[in-house]
Amino acid sequence: MDEQSKNLDPVRLDGRKDDLAPGLSRRSFFAAAGAAGVGTAASLLGSTSAQAQSTDWLQPGNNNHVIDLQNAGSFTDGEVKIDFYGHCAFKITSPGGTSILFDPWRDDPSGAWGLWFKQKFPETLVDITMSTHTHFDHDAIDRPQSTMVLDRMVGTFEFADMKITGYADKHACVAPGWYPWTDALAEFGVEACPPNNPGHMDMVTYVVETGGIRTLIWGDNRPDPADGFWDAIGRIDVLTLPVDGSEHILSYAQANALVERIQPKVVIPTHYLSETTTYTLSTLQPADTWVQDQKSFKILESASLSLAAADVQGMDKEFLYFGHNALTE
Repeated sequence: MDEQSKNLDPVRLDGRKDDLAPGLSRRSFFAAAGAAGVGTAASLLGSTSAQAQSTDWLQPGNNNHVIDLQNAGSFTDGEVKIDFYGHCAFKITSPGGTSILFDPWRDDPSGAWGLWFKQKFPETLVDITMSTHTHFDHDAIDRPQSTMVLDRMVGTFEFADMKITGYADKHACVAPGWYPWTDALAEFGVEACPPNNPGHMDMVTYVVETGGIRTLIWGDNRPDPADGFWDAIGRIDVLTLPVDGSEHILSYAQANALVERIQPKVVIPTHYLSETTTYTLSTLQPADTWVQDQKSFKILESASLSLAAADVQGMDKEFLYFGHNALTE
């Protein structure tokens, strides 16, 4: 270390401006930083100490349940359980106990879209977590205590007594209801609709096969996917659709047309205002009007539903509505 480096006398800053900062010259900045030490120089530059960005390693529990499923030689027949966590978040549990959770929600971290949810998404225990797209109300994939995360997966994944197939498509890009939320994209100078849409307007819909029941998780997909989509999805027994009283994602007419084309045995509304989980600041409304306009519907008494394949096959576009029931833990 030379004598100048050992000198800890105060350094007089040259107050002339340059391209580093107004009122502080590059020479005088680094002279002060060198005298004070590297750490202080870093703080003057506005950097922060290194820290882990993911908290997944802090999750309690382990993968013992997945190992048990992996080693199981066979699985029993039985009912498929569906748990509703509000908005578009479902946990589907197979007859053999394999569980998968779709679209856990959170508030927009930027704050630009206001306060939507009344609490954080519960740290529910699940084998697999999946998301349909990267919007804040679908992508809190860090919240569940999940052994596996298959975020926006396209293709086929099979594990234990469950098969999941993801189909890439596009988010609804024209707001059909009273709140023109899609106009916000134009304010940022991007196109909401394909083919030049930003990546966050990409979508993946999922078909889940287990217990003899095929469930289509629609997410926020557009009402008119490409022709190849219809041939690919095959028979659908249970269909989830994002419909609320404000017609935020799909209009009533669009949703009804999808039901007629897909011909599901069961329809489950999603993406609506639930008094249990969602604030009115979301601009969403309940789905009551749409549901009660259907030929056959049932307002469920809890946030959990069990379906047997034999019973489902005897239904015809039966609307099962969770209403304000939602699991919060």
